[in-house]
Amino acid sequence: RVLNVTPDERRAVVETEAEFQMAITPYYAALMDPDDPSCPVRLQSVPTMDETMVSAVDLEDPLAEERDMPTPGITHRYPDRVLFYVTHNCPVYCRHCTRKRIWTLGEAAKTEFELSKMFAYVRRHEEIRDVIVAGGDPLTLPTERIEYILKSLRRIPHVEIIRIGTRVPTVLPMRIDDELCAVLEKYGPIWLNTQFNHPREVTAEARQACDRLLRAGVPVNNQTVLLKGVNDHAEIIRKLNTELLRAKVRPYYLFQCDMVRGLDHFRTRLSKGIQIMEALR
Repeated sequence: RVLNVTPDERRAVVETEAEFQMAITPYYAALMDPDDPSCPVRLQSVPTMDETMVSAVDLEDPLAEERDMPTPGITHRYPDRVLFYVTHNCPVYCRHCTRKRIWTLGEAAKTEFELSKMFAYVRRHEEIRDVIVAGGDPLTLPTERIEYILKSLRRIPHVEIIRIGTRVPTVLPMRIDDELCAVLEKYGPIWLNTQFNHPREVTAEARQACDRLLRAGVPVNNQTVLLKGVNDHAEIIRKLNTELLRAKVRPYYLFQCDMVRGLDHFRTRLSKGIQIMEALR
């Protein structure tokens, strides 16, 4: 009803379903060109048969996050910071996701019992000063559960900074409501890292969501993933960064697409990212 689905997309939805689930918010779907299968928003969220092609260099866990997982739900690689996974759920399942391996676990969030073990680990390790709340997407949780997590982390004296990794400002900006912002402001300093990959995503609704976060004292950084066919051109990245700066969002990273299984069609050469950075300079 929303898109004129191609035979390739229709087949891919069926053939990838067992491993890689699909979810797209109505808001994000409305940003797509219904007649163009190469639409940059559509490519990020509608499966194609390219996802079924596995390259010899593809990995389940390319960043070895589970190798450095001393307790379930925590990756502790650098001494002073941890990744703190609170849910597998996302509003949109991005086809280029680094953590596609967890999609097979289904939609589930950490229980209070599981979270208590994670809090205990952080409490025992006084060198940890920075906690990055991640997922899935943490902002899919109810506001009460988000407050429980932030309040519990703030009770740990040596935790100085809390970061939240979320794509909600891009794919579901109306989730950034007054109630959520009040909670984030209450437990600051909190930094929010999001992911806009194309200028088309920087809408009036997205700008309003980012403005609400900033007014609550939450700085917003953007982490763009370099994706072939989506944004692998200096002019697209320049326009994206300009739009983000107009929205008071700081362009932070340009990520090379990870060596995740089934993402070979999205990956560019390393030289492409360097070329784009030089062109921007």
